[in-house]
Amino acid sequence: MRIYLHQTLFIAVAIWLVATSGLSAQAAKEPNAPFAPPSRLEVAVTYSATRSDVVGGSSFWMQGGAVQAHSQFYRGWGVVADVAGLHEGNIQSSGVGVDVVTATFGPRYTWHASHARSAFYGQALLGIANGFHSDFPTSSGTVSSSQSLAFKLGGGFNIDLTPHIGLRAIEANWLRTQFPNSSTNVQDSSQFDTGFVLRF
Repeated sequence: MRIYLHQTLFIAVAIWLVATSGLSAQAAKEPNAPFAPPSRLEVAVTYSATRSDVVGGSSFWMQGGAVQAHSQFYRGWGVVADVAGLHEGNIQSSGVGVDVVTATFGPRYTWHASHARSAFYGQALLGIANGFHSDFPTSSGTVSSSQSLAFKLGGGFNIDLTPHIGLRAIEANWLRTQFPNSSTNVQDSSQFDTGFVLRF
């Protein structure tokens, strides 16, 4: 079941990215198009730090990275696919670690400052989260892996370095997951990213 969910999500992401890249290309060719985006596709590679309570309700920091593919198609609106991996080897010296991989997808609105080499954006993404190499307490015992819905809400700030390379100065998101933790089975995490953006 887990494999089928992964395949369905990634197929949906691929279809949407191809479709919106086609729309943006068409808009760039049409002289009367309402918006001609600066690039059809941008890919961001970032370092990620997350203040999380994924296991057991205790807050701790996780570190990792993320890859995002973003396609803009109409007046600042676009879609983005985000895959992030996070790790903590020893949660609060408990001897228990955790790895989390999220795959989310959804809309993003980008505002480009006039005559400035910068852009602000906001986004709302939905997808799945996989937690593994850890202890997740359930009603039938403890399991080493778990899967849940993932909801990510936030935004960020990009600075253009060249026409094809940008700096992701900061991205901040609220990440909500629902891994079993013997209490509320809900985790509210704060995620911060920084890195580089490649435009094609």
